[in-house]
Amino acid sequence: MQTFIKEYLEHIIPVTFCLKSGNEISQIGDGTPEFTVTFNKDPDQKALLTSTSLALGEAYMRGDLEVDRDLYEVLNLFLGEMGKFTTDKSALKKLIVTSKSRKNQKKEVTAHYDIGNEFYRLWLDETMSYSCGYFKEESYSLYQAQAAKVDHILEKLHLEPGMVLLDIGCGWGFLLKEAVKKYGVKGMGITLSEEQYKKFSEEIEQDGMQDSLEVKLMDYRELEKSGLQFDRVVSVGMLEHVGRGNYELFMKNVDAVLKSKGLFLLHYISALEEHEGDAWIKKYIFPGGTIPSLREIMSILPEYKFYTLDVESLRRHYNRTLLCWRENFLKHRDEILKLQGEEFTRMWELYLASCAATFHNGIIDLHQILISKGVNNDLPMTRVV
Repeated sequence: MQTFIKEYLEHIIPVTFCLKSGNEISQIGDGTPEFTVTFNKDPDQKALLTSTSLALGEAYMRGDLEVDRDLYEVLNLFLGEMGKFTTDKSALKKLIVTSKSRKNQKKEVTAHYDIGNEFYRLWLDETMSYSCGYFKEESYSLYQAQAAKVDHILEKLHLEPGMVLLDIGCGWGFLLKEAVKKYGVKGMGITLSEEQYKKFSEEIEQDGMQDSLEVKLMDYRELEKSGLQFDRVVSVGMLEHVGRGNYELFMKNVDAVLKSKGLFLLHYISALEEHEGDAWIKKYIFPGGTIPSLREIMSILPEYKFYTLDVESLRRHYNRTLLCWRENFLKHRDEILKLQGEEFTRMWELYLASCAATFHNGIIDLHQILISKGVNNDLPMTRVV
């Protein structure tokens, strides 16, 4: 078994490292080892051949696998090689390809976002923003970066007093509250998360914003027949939950509620190419989550006379955001451990570190696309910086 593990890891980890399994210690590669991988219990050979990420991810969660260097640093050394990972698509079909029905997708979304507001409060910033920040200045804190992200988006939307803004997948509502306060617009947010809906609703009432802001428990598929109309639409970090095969439906619903010459800003995690997604992430973190490529989204826009005004990558901003979240997470690890237990805590440590590494290695990206419905010649001719 040790020989198999050695050969298997040697194929996917391109740096020199030590492998400790039982009483056997092996060095793989030439030169000074970058780290040591210790297997307290050898992974199942069949599991490794079915899915690299699932087998190694579960081993780490259980404490069967340890590394003697910072987890992010280790993952950053080899996650650029994910193309060499084993994924038996036929064996993992039920995990990788899940139902895109309304009922199932609501279940998948709430499985992640309804873990509890207290859990997210421990490691997000004061804005409770669970999406990429915008580090406009090198010195920015996480809070400043999240506030700057919202400002960046709102500036791109060219809001004017009296306009009505829809946020699809509004989270805990920071973006909409800022839009109402700074631009004098009215706003509506929709979400499938009971926890987010409850907190956002309470804050609307506490802040006395009932006349200008509302939040609904609503699926994006309900927009088309809602009769609602908006001057501007924004969606931040929600498209990843729509699923391949439903992107056209998503755009159709945006088109149904966006006024002529209206603007739509789509902010989402993207990929260079189309793929089904990572088995470990789908099983434990984002059930049903799929990352669209940039090109497959861009190809849909002309069908709805959606004109692309601007495309911006914030990939490195997301890497830094995740490292900030991880730092906060580790500061509150003992509290999270009491709330969720050891295996869950190790699972989320792995999730945050691995996502930061995949952004750094360009495995995934973050794009903001600014779109107009039809030709709009009334906008400024210069780009928002």
